[in-house]
Amino acid sequence: MKDFSSEKVELLVFQEAKTGNLESGDSYYVSRNKDFMLCAIADGLGNGPVAKESADIIPEILEQYPEESLDELLLRCNERMVQKRGAAVAIVKIDYNVQTISYSCVGNIKFYMYQQETDKMIYPLPVMGYLSGRKQKIKTQTYSYMKNDLFLLHSDGVNMNSPKQTIKNSHNAKCLYNSVLNVIEHGDDATFIVGSLL
Repeated sequence: MKDFSSEKVELLVFQEAKTGNLESGDSYYVSRNKDFMLCAIADGLGNGPVAKESADIIPEILEQYPEESLDELLLRCNERMVQKRGAAVAIVKIDYNVQTISYSCVGNIKFYMYQQETDKMIYPLPVMGYLSGRKQKIKTQTYSYMKNDLFLLHSDGVNMNSPKQTIKNSHNAKCLYNSVLNVIEHGDDATFIVGSLL
């Protein structure tokens, strides 16, 4: 477990490589400042070093251009995928000033947010495909958040039968982290990020 918590967000990250591989073909990124937090998961196609090469582009771009919109960041990542294997990528931005959480994704990285006060589950559908250098349709979705809302972002190596129920039954980020860890099948590249808005 890696802990990136601050006074505004409790944020925990899990990552493991496919059995037999030294390195995961997934990568993740977390950064925070006084105004916002950015987190992302990239799942390089395939596994091992070739997948990692594509996935590692995403942290580089986010580190370099943190002030850009999610759409701009994804388009930059896409440009860098030419002649590489490609990657599924999702980026989440938590804006403390306006209390919104934004999500943009190309590929099969899932995002769920549970609003405890209203008992509402938000599950935006990702854009199909993956970043490959070819023209992409990008669509950022933004939602208001309230204190104690929980979210989960995960790569396709995290297989869960009932993610919505798992989130709903969790009281905080640590509880959700342990619940996800207990239900996933291990053996594939797998990365997940759980967060609780404070």
